[in-house]
Amino acid sequence: MTDRNELADLCEASGTKFILALFVDLRGKPCAKLVPVEAVNELATDGVGFAGYAVGAIGQEPKDPDLIAIPDPASFTPIPFVKEGLAVVHCDPHVEGKPWPFAPRNILKSLIAQAADAGFEPWVGAEVEYFLLKRNADGELVTADDADDSNQPCYDVRGLTRMYDHLTAVSTAMNQLGWSNYANDHEDGNGQFEQNFKYAEALTTADRVITLRYLLSTMAAERGMVATFMPKPFAERTGSGLHFHLSLTSGGAPVFPDTAGEDERGLGLSPTAYGFVGGVLEHACALQALMAPTVNSYKRTGATATRSGASWAPRRATYGGNDRTHFVRVPDEQRVELRGGDGSANPYLAIAAALGAGLDGVKRSLDPGEIGSCPEHIDALPLTLLHAVEALDTDPVISGVLNAAVPDIEDGASGPVSEYFSRLKREEFFAWHSAVSPWEIDNYLTAF
Repeated sequence: MTDRNELADLCEASGTKFILALFVDLRGKPCAKLVPVEAVNELATDGVGFAGYAVGAIGQEPKDPDLIAIPDPASFTPIPFVKEGLAVVHCDPHVEGKPWPFAPRNILKSLIAQAADAGFEPWVGAEVEYFLLKRNADGELVTADDADDSNQPCYDVRGLTRMYDHLTAVSTAMNQLGWSNYANDHEDGNGQFEQNFKYAEALTTADRVITLRYLLSTMAAERGMVATFMPKPFAERTGSGLHFHLSLTSGGAPVFPDTAGEDERGLGLSPTAYGFVGGVLEHACALQALMAPTVNSYKRTGATATRSGASWAPRRATYGGNDRTHFVRVPDEQRVELRGGDGSANPYLAIAAALGAGLDGVKRSLDPGEIGSCPEHIDALPLTLLHAVEALDTDPVISGVLNAAVPDIEDGASGPVSEYFSRLKREEFFAWHSAVSPWEIDNYLTAF
């Protein structure tokens, strides 16, 4: 139960008439009920019910009790630029009065609690890349901007200008929400863009990624476009990443910078930061199951060339300084950037997994090795989703992240959420594998 007066006061102050009580399933599908402001007290006191099996991938069967979405007033977000009087509030699903362990937001909250137990506060920034597309007369998906056809369109000022109305509408919306949008750019693929906002506490940033995807999709649709976060919608173009910038504070003080002047590697990082990086690299293959969770993801990380000449996606579990070819980039001494994630990632799960890996490295004082090197047990990042799931199944730390909200589970034990997630992803892989593609027709129809 939340403070009924707090949510009602927020609605009154913002002129809200309807609220989208929203949460996501394990795949990142946004689910909501539209609640009129006249029922805000019931929403705050009792939550709102959902048939969990109908939601999708959230660990329920048709016979199970309702999911009850309990709103978090701290996430209340008025979005009048979508519909006048509309707001979003992110919710924590419960079942029979207890947090539901299959709900991604509950999982991330458990990892944040683990970080607090270790004496840290996690902060996260996110880079959301996406394509703006439309359908031509034949129904084919093509770049929304017909003139966006150069081989190297990245940062092209003319491309930005042609998409000015969309980009500035989104920027204005983010700034009205207090997210501090500070840059909007044309990315490396034709029709690909990125709109950046300031980092925040881990849960806040995950909520904002979900909200931003919703805003981009709806605001693009109003202009007759399709905004897609699919990692690799075009084989010849750069894929869309979801890069995370992570840092830790302790009692509000940054712990990543080398304040003792002892960093011989030259990146300006503290032993805590190097331990964090070491943990991320140690668990990189299992991490990819959560940061790159679709079949299509591995067409991005597996790309060797694009029209622009670079894929901008890591292929090996390395780290280094301000070098975008690494799995972990260190832009400065304040943060580290994880570049393995893509637009299909569920931000709650991806951030939770990254925190779990990094905290394990801090706890064990893991050494990431020489700059540019891979951990000894990792030759390359997973080649397919199936390889990533196999790595997840054998990594007790990252599978333990998925089970973090399961009551009384032992450390390292196989748990219901990790088993469920792995099964979902194996089924996804084999469903794709069983489909006959145009490539197979082209290569095999008359080959024998």
